[in-house]
Amino acid sequence: MNVNRVLVPVVVRDRNGRNVSGLKKEDFTVFDNNKERTISRFLVESRETGETVRLDNSGIRQEAQALPDQVLPSRILVFLFDDLHLSFEDLSYARKAASNALGGLDNSDMAAVVSASGKINSGLTHDPAKLLDALAALRPQGIYRTDASECPKIDYYQADLIENKHDNTALQDAITQVMKACDPKLPADLAEAVVHTSARRTLVLGIQDVRATCSATEEFVRRIAKMPGERMLVLVSSGFLPIEQEARTLESQMIDLAANSNVTISAIDARGLYTASLTASDDMRGRMPDLVADYRRTSMKLAEEAMGELADGTGGTFFHNSNDLDAGFKKLTDGPGTVYLLELSLDKVKMDGSYHRLKVKLDRNDLDLNARRGYFTPKQERNKK
Repeated sequence: MNVNRVLVPVVVRDRNGRNVSGLKKEDFTVFDNNKERTISRFLVESRETGETVRLDNSGIRQEAQALPDQVLPSRILVFLFDDLHLSFEDLSYARKAASNALGGLDNSDMAAVVSASGKINSGLTHDPAKLLDALAALRPQGIYRTDASECPKIDYYQADLIENKHDNTALQDAITQVMKACDPKLPADLAEAVVHTSARRTLVLGIQDVRATCSATEEFVRRIAKMPGERMLVLVSSGFLPIEQEARTLESQMIDLAANSNVTISAIDARGLYTASLTASDDMRGRMPDLVADYRRTSMKLAEEAMGELADGTGGTFFHNSNDLDAGFKKLTDGPGTVYLLELSLDKVKMDGSYHRLKVKLDRNDLDLNARRGYFTPKQERNKK
């Protein structure tokens, strides 16, 4: 983010979910860490400009000699499938719903189907066949996941509890796993050492996973940011976990980039109505079922919130808690017509790398709004003598 300001895109809807226009600066109040802040600048943006440009085959702007079929319409949609986190089942449902949505795009739209792993990229095109071919080629990757046969089984959320938050309950759960399921003959002190080694390895994979997801999303935001007109990225994912500070900072920077570039990020939770219940495949030897279910539930909720923060922070829409993915794709591709952009000055804010929670309120109770939930200030190093 720029060191002297933070941008807060706000989308306002009525009780029927319809986009609301016509609001003014005095209708909004912003709280930063529970303290009211002055809105230094107020803009109203229409994301239906009808503007067109011409591109060559690489997506670079050309002069007027471009052919008619190279005219880029005002609306650009990039469907980013998070193949790093999507399961086979989730991807199957999402692929079917996306196929219906892509088939219903207007002839003037230009779209692309891409993947977070970088293995799939249809390129921006008017051709539905190319988009459907890219959809068919999508496969779950799971590059940064731990081995399913690993013992003890420690996911990213529990690893963070053990190593970063020093949660004794999470530690004892993993130690019990080692002593009852992995190596019953192992002494307690060695079992604890095994747990810490496994947890640290999981943390390394976890942060690499978030970096890859954020990097892919940011790269496509940068690409379409150079193009005029309405630009939207639709993230299709089962969720990811920005729970460590580095990951949270990456997420905040990505939101700021999209906000500055007037790019909307919408998201769809491909899990639909998910459950955190235990299954027959879970190895519960030495573990407390309620604790395992609680970890799973919290982890899945945090993954969901990460997608919601991206959407709220860029003026997009988050579709979740529903198995009707067809309706989800339709809702997301419609996009908001009006976005209010609130600018906050950071001249009197300490640049210490801390996270600031934002709350935007309206003076009307009959309207709902989605807005950025927070931001990280840059950390300025002291001058070294």
